[in-house]
Amino acid sequence: MKRSYSAFAEDIPPYSGPKATRETYADLKQLSAIPGHIYTRPGLQILPGQRRFSKVPWLVPMLELLLPSSIGHLKEWGLSTVFVLAKNYNKLVHVWESVMAMAELWHPQTNSFVFPEFEATILLEELEIMLGLPRYQRGEELTFSYTVEQINSWSILAYITTKKNDLYSMTSGMHVHLLPIAQWITSQCKQKTTNYTAIAKAAAICICGVILFPESDGAISFGNLSIIDSISEGMKIGQAVLGFLYAGLTSAALGGPFYGSVIALELWMGMNI
Repeated sequence: MKRSYSAFAEDIPPYSGPKATRETYADLKQLSAIPGHIYTRPGLQILPGQRRFSKVPWLVPMLELLLPSSIGHLKEWGLSTVFVLAKNYNKLVHVWESVMAMAELWHPQTNSFVFPEFEATILLEELEIMLGLPRYQRGEELTFSYTVEQINSWSILAYITTKKNDLYSMTSGMHVHLLPIAQWITSQCKQKTTNYTAIAKAAAICICGVILFPESDGAISFGNLSIIDSISEGMKIGQAVLGFLYAGLTSAALGGPFYGSVIALELWMGMNI
């Protein structure tokens, strides 16, 4: 039986005017009303997951061994800025007090920072500019589509090396360890091998894992490995980087571990706050 429009309209509450709308929206923005939000936990002294972001002493020495041909591939894939950030990673200092203050203002439902008088968020266009990533052009979805294949981390890593011992050392559980990959790059560079593309792909995994998709010390997930690997195929990853940071802020705001590109967050803070 079809339901008449008049019967359906009875379920819609009448519009109460702009004042009521503003009050309803103001209630939505109340961070104190979100269960478990760290805004309501003033005694919290450390951002959950903060200790995961320790220095990686192997990163810079490995990058200094890269030959111009491999670096050229990284630039071709739009990772010039990420490469520079990685080469200077040991000089970067994360101000965790500021990051924690921002996490306290993060609204998990609106994906925005709620300040007393306004809201703000990290835009895709801002992130792509700050990190120098290939920019997503509006309307591109009309000219091409993405086909998502089943993630096969072994096939991605097999492009780098086919030695079983190396492959097993690079993975555990659902994560890929970056240190064994960096060690493989170092050995290849010292041996002056000519597989520049494979070395560049391995280097992209390392620098993107540290700068764009940090999740735990020296490791990335299989899903993020697939995203990083798609860079060499011309895919744009800005949306994935931003979504991962949004998810990390939401996790931290609700008392879980923080993950995501803390460098992107701090760059945004420096530009806007």
